[in-house]
Amino acid sequence: MDDVAMDQVAERPVTARAVTRRSRRISAIWLIPLAALLVGGWLVWHTLSKQGPTITITFASAEGLQAGQSQLRYKDIVFGTVQGLTLTPDRTRVLVTIATAREAEPLLTDQTVFWVVKPRLFAGSVSGLETLLSGSYIGMRPPQTEGKAQREFIGQEDPPVLEADVPGRTFQLKAKRLGSISLGSPVFFRDLEVGEVLGWDIAEMAESATIRVFVRTPFDAYVRDETRFWNASGVSLKLGGAGVDLQLESVRALLLGGIAFDTPDEHRQTGISPENHVFPLFPDRDTANAASYSRKVPVLSYFPGSVRGLGPGSEVTMHGLVVGHVTDVRLAPNHANDSVVAPVRYEIEPERILGVGGKAVFSTIEEAADVLVKRGLRASLQSANLITGQQMVALDFIADAPPVSVTKQGSDFVLPTTESGNLGDLQASAAALLDKVNAIPFKQIGDNLDGILGKVNDLAGDPQLRQTVAELSTAVASANTLLQHLDNGVAPTLKELAGTSAALQKALGNANRLIVSFDNSYGDNTRFNRDLDRLLAQLNEAVRSIRMLTDMLTRHPEALIRGRPAGGVE
Repeated sequence: MDDVAMDQVAERPVTARAVTRRSRRISAIWLIPLAALLVGGWLVWHTLSKQGPTITITFASAEGLQAGQSQLRYKDIVFGTVQGLTLTPDRTRVLVTIATAREAEPLLTDQTVFWVVKPRLFAGSVSGLETLLSGSYIGMRPPQTEGKAQREFIGQEDPPVLEADVPGRTFQLKAKRLGSISLGSPVFFRDLEVGEVLGWDIAEMAESATIRVFVRTPFDAYVRDETRFWNASGVSLKLGGAGVDLQLESVRALLLGGIAFDTPDEHRQTGISPENHVFPLFPDRDTANAASYSRKVPVLSYFPGSVRGLGPGSEVTMHGLVVGHVTDVRLAPNHANDSVVAPVRYEIEPERILGVGGKAVFSTIEEAADVLVKRGLRASLQSANLITGQQMVALDFIADAPPVSVTKQGSDFVLPTTESGNLGDLQASAAALLDKVNAIPFKQIGDNLDGILGKVNDLAGDPQLRQTVAELSTAVASANTLLQHLDNGVAPTLKELAGTSAALQKALGNANRLIVSFDNSYGDNTRFNRDLDRLLAQLNEAVRSIRMLTDMLTRHPEALIRGRPAGGVE
């Protein structure tokens, strides 16, 4: 039985139980969204790390700019993109919003300059041609020194003339007027273009204009404290004793204006001028050269005649060379003789005569002026240009000038004047000549001429004159007959020679009386003159015939017996 029970137990089925356990492993399916999340986060972090500050720039117009396309560039590197274009609240300018890169942040200071790059002609050169294909963009020029961070800017309408990284120095020039100098005008040193005009300040325009010029390295080392700057714009044409003097720095200076500088020889060893040193700007080269003469003697002269063509800046010469310039010309009453005189003030630069740094001849200026005036130094007006009528003050020593002592009027030395070389003398001489011409008795001369012509007409109708002309004609006919008889032999001709000679003698006597009578009268286109011309021609033929006869008898004396040779006379 036990065996049976055991078999039943063995045959009874066994039921298995499932045991459920919670797994702690992450499923691989979650790796995909996790990776996407990590990539997205990295992209967000990368974008935020590369993104710089957002800035705004205002321009007069948004010409050529497009939101989402136009870029902010510096040295052709992209530092941002235009995000939006709107108007300012006052609707006068365009507000450009730009999202910049992180690298642009240290460049955005209060000294950074922005402008729109587009095709343009500026400062004598063409720029921005590459934007014809790529489109306009915003350029910027950061400062060389650190500045205060800034996010709102006002853009310039024109690009800067000078890049920030060009080595050199900036100087300031004081001028009365700008003339044709403009932004970007070249700066010359010995005909080389070494810099540009950066602009000018308008704060002191009421008194003078301050021009900022930049001189590149190494030429900025030639700018000394005594350097002279002058306006080299346009063309300088002068007509002087050496002919026509034409000065032109360059074609660019002719179109845009220009400035030139140089240092006098005696000041080239002085110290180099520092940054932003102030210099005066002279109107031309001659004025700049004259600035090297530091000594000036003020002189005053009173001219009684006309001073037309004389004004401030007119030359003061001695022996044809410039020794000073006129500073003032005006009119003043002369109470001594109730007339009006022209006091002319001018400055004489003695260094032009003695040389800069030359040894002084006199101990004081007063002594020099007194000695020179006593020796005959006088001032006169002379013509500087006959075409324009410009005059100048000429100083010269007059040999017979009465000795006088020099006087002073305030700080001016009064120099006596002389009329020598004055245009008034020429006018007076011309007036005297006209008076002499007017004194000539033209009417009486005309009446005498009429009487002479009347006598000549009476002489032409005189019977004695007619008889003389007829006798001369008979003499010429006899001479012709004599030549005809030579063909038949000389013997018959010799018989007629005595009569012909007598007739000629009588005709010449009448002609002499006629000439004596004609010397007392005069005739021009009268019948007598015409008859006399024909008579003289016939006399020339008769004399020539007689000369030929004489030559033949000299060579062939046998012709007196045999007659004229058959072969003719050689």
